[in-house]
Amino acid sequence: MNPIRKKRLTLIGLMIAGIGVATWLALNAFDENLMFFFSPSEVVEGKAPEAHPFRIGGLVQTDSVKRKPDGLTTAFSVTDNAEAVTVEYTGILPDLFREGQGIVAMGQLNQQGIFIASEVLAKHDENYMPPEVAESLKTAHDEAVANPQPQASIQ
Repeated sequence: MNPIRKKRLTLIGLMIAGIGVATWLALNAFDENLMFFFSPSEVVEGKAPEAHPFRIGGLVQTDSVKRKPDGLTTAFSVTDNAEAVTVEYTGILPDLFREGQGIVAMGQLNQQGIFIASEVLAKHDENYMPPEVAESLKTAHDEAVANPQPQASIQ
């Protein structure tokens, strides 16, 4: 083989290997930083990953906020009006956090099925709701209208 051809072939091989390594590094970084959104109904159904961080969003359920004795840990339930998931967060909650408000929490599920949040975001005014939360609430409402549950009568 001609030495010039051999040099060109080596250079092309190194370029292809470099592009391959760069592509692998980019895809690996993208996979590590990818964070999906799940509604409480999807989490209860088991669609959410157990060992990977994700976002959960919905409304803070009324009378569900409980503060732990350490003063920083708060447990509350997030609902999409169909299912509810318990969320535990250690830190200072946003000023707009309260019962009945829309929130998005980032974190992951523990072995007991409790969502351990690393960050909690509250909606910033009464007109705004993250699109994922609005869609999951609308879907849960549509399913409840299509499949009404019989209500227990109070005697």
